[in-house]
Amino acid sequence: MRCVSSWCRGLGAIVLVVGLENVAPAQSDRGPTSAGGASSSDAAADLKAPAAVAEERAGSLDRPAVAASAAGAGDAAEVAARVDELLGEEVFAQLGPGETLAPRASDEVFLRRAALDLIGENPTPAEVIAFLLDETVDKRARASEQFLAEPRFGHNWARYWRDVIFYRRADDRSLITAPATEEFLAEKFNQNIGWDLIAREFIVATGNIRENGQTAVIAAQDGMTEDVTAEISRIFMGVQIQCAQCHDHPTDRWKREQFHELAAFFPRVAVRPERLGDIRTFAVVSDDRLFPRRRMKNDGRFGQPEHYMPDLNDPESRGKLMTPTFFVTGQQLRLGATDLERRGTLADWMTSRQNPWFAKAFVNRVWGELMGEGFYEPLDDLGPDRPCSAPRTLEYLAGQFEAHQYDIKWLYRTVMSTQAYQRESRPRRTPEQTPFLANCSQRLRSDQIFSCLMNALGIPREMLGGRDPGNRFRNNGPRFLFSRVFGYDPSDPRQEVTGTIPQALLLMNSPIINRMVQARGRGGELGRLLAAEPENEGAVVELYLRCLARRPSQAELEVCLEHIRTCSSRGEAFEDLLWSLVNRTEFLYRP
Repeated sequence: MRCVSSWCRGLGAIVLVVGLENVAPAQSDRGPTSAGGASSSDAAADLKAPAAVAEERAGSLDRPAVAASAAGAGDAAEVAARVDELLGEEVFAQLGPGETLAPRASDEVFLRRAALDLIGENPTPAEVIAFLLDETVDKRARASEQFLAEPRFGHNWARYWRDVIFYRRADDRSLITAPATEEFLAEKFNQNIGWDLIAREFIVATGNIRENGQTAVIAAQDGMTEDVTAEISRIFMGVQIQCAQCHDHPTDRWKREQFHELAAFFPRVAVRPERLGDIRTFAVVSDDRLFPRRRMKNDGRFGQPEHYMPDLNDPESRGKLMTPTFFVTGQQLRLGATDLERRGTLADWMTSRQNPWFAKAFVNRVWGELMGEGFYEPLDDLGPDRPCSAPRTLEYLAGQFEAHQYDIKWLYRTVMSTQAYQRESRPRRTPEQTPFLANCSQRLRSDQIFSCLMNALGIPREMLGGRDPGNRFRNNGPRFLFSRVFGYDPSDPRQEVTGTIPQALLLMNSPIINRMVQARGRGGELGRLLAAEPENEGAVVELYLRCLARRPSQAELEVCLEHIRTCSSRGEAFEDLLWSLVNRTEFLYRP
């Protein structure tokens, strides 16, 4: 089979673009592009929205998965247009001196951005070429739809939420839950189960943590009442109420009593050692015994019938008995309720439309990941006393998310249809500058970097070790190594995520990378490419498409060809080129 570049060479529509310098990725001046978007390994593929998604029912609400349809796509476009209008009214009405809206991103940039955002990998060279040759006006929407329909969508975002949960774990032993958590979330996301139903399963979870991925939040905090309370609020509402555990919140309106009233929903949950045959593990259990343990607090292994707020003046006393109360709405549950009744009731109240922070927290995260900046920053620090860069826009989008039954794919489809998402990227703004004038390039997560590297180098999956190379916690193979070096907490402000010396050394000196860039013989991917593509120009274009999902600029092409001419060996020259491409800053960033 000939390389993609060999059949596209000579077409006047394919103009070589973009620069060679190893700088942080930014939008180039590639000029206007056509509207729309499709992406496929078959250039003639007709990308259609899936006719329906699985009808699995999840949670006690007994609601089926949300079906994707052409009508849903049209509705997303209408909501996206209104989002752009609201941003224009409340954010862009008065721009600062010298400020302008970024122009529409090129097709190459859009396709790579959409692929990385949705499936966590670069598009293939064939997909890039097919997309560039497609002249239909709706091709961008169709490309997004195809990525949303792929199983890789669920796995990409399952890994994201896995990291959200486990980066702030209290006990490293909880990582044995991570594979099941990723599998659980990937299945739910691909089936398009509503976010409210997914959240409910995490809140009410019980069972063995190796088998039940929905136990992750409780297992990660070792069943400790206060820690579980704080993480449930942070992850599902974006409210950092843990700051009110020992005193009234210093910068928000939450009171100490409100934190402990929320904690009163969790005193009876516990995490206990358990065996699965010869395997030692743990289980999340409901401890509904009515007599208190000797310890005054839940120690993670044994629950307490009720929760008491400690008396700071008399630490030896039991403290004040707290009635389970949801601080957002003031709804109360009776004392003496069972563990599952408490957590089930809290799940109902927390995912209800009466709680504005549930929808806003998820919308803010998705918007922040797709735009490079959330309405609230950090992404998990929302609240009535926190600054919001576009409150009316967030209110509208969160309301639409609720109205669409917390349909996750609908939200991605909508945000990616906005003009805001499809603008070129610019460097991260200063606090004084206007938000959302452009998209913002941001560093890829470790799983995304590894997947892109695996595809660029053509690394066979059997070389990765473990029965599931897609899961970084499964073994100590290359993906796990990358997660240790390149991983970061997705909830941290993205401007705080920077490159490190170990990361640079890993990409430059990793034995597996050095082995896979070898061009000797036809056993490796580079050797096969050079054998299939005898012309140097075509091979250079192919490497750029594989590594950066774009074509080289004329300047880049000339530099590469000059280097090839000066080398005594063609294979050695292309080894240098491939190695340099995967070590570029651009390779590590989403455009």
